Amino acid sequence: MSLIRLHKFLSTAGYCSRRKGEELIAQGRIKVNGITVEEPGTKVDHLADKVEVDGKIILFEQPLVYIALNKPGGYVATCNQPDDKTVMDLVDLPLRVYPVGRLDKDSTGLLILTNDGRLHHFISHPSFDHEKEYDVTVEKPIPDRALKNMEKGMPILGSKTRPAETTRISARRFRIILKEGKNRQIRRMVEKTGNKVTKLKRIRISSLNLGRLKEGSWRYLTEKERLSLLKGIE
Repeated sequence: MSLIRLHKFLSTAGYCSRRKGEELIAQGRIKVNGITVEEPGTKVDHLADKVEVDGKIILFEQPLVYIALNKPGGYVATCNQPDDKTVMDLVDLPLRVYPVGRLDKDSTGLLILTNDGRLHHFISHPSFDHEKEYDVTVEKPIPDRALKNMEKGMPILGSKTRPAETTRISARRFRIILKEGKNRQIRRMVEKTGNKVTKLKRIRISSLNLGRLKEGSWRYLTEKERLSLLKGIE
């Protein structure tokens, strides 16, 4: 159950301002499930409760939200994880959003948060071939043959990874572009080469770049970014 204050419900539904909502409550003009409400701190379940103002039913139409977050290490990319910090602890919003795709607890970088289920499926499913680019630092110098093996595909988790693209940055650092997202895929691939990942940052998802967004910070996508990500969704 997701409860929000009644005046916030009215504001988010686009009916009136929060202050006006408080006035309507005080005037006894609002009913929740047929019962008149006069208590200003009343909370409602925006998905289940029936809210009326002067006999008119108010529909809660949650606007679609698209957010870019630079995830720090130590946070789990999920909405709820007992005894763990989640990425939702970093975003203060009255609307429910959820992360798109995988990014393990120890990894950092770009994560999309949205309440648009279409985008979640479109970006996450490997059949759409969306690129995800990562900046990787490893424990020991990584030879060219190891990068080539990752490019060609490697057996992990019972199947072979799809072809990837790598670019060397230095002896122990490279970038890799994937079109899939197996559990801890890059870490497992690097382990196959006899090495170990020490830093892993996602810097791009499809057409969206991390840019200069500070670690732990978030921002709304621009209209141009949103349209670019949604391109191809009917």
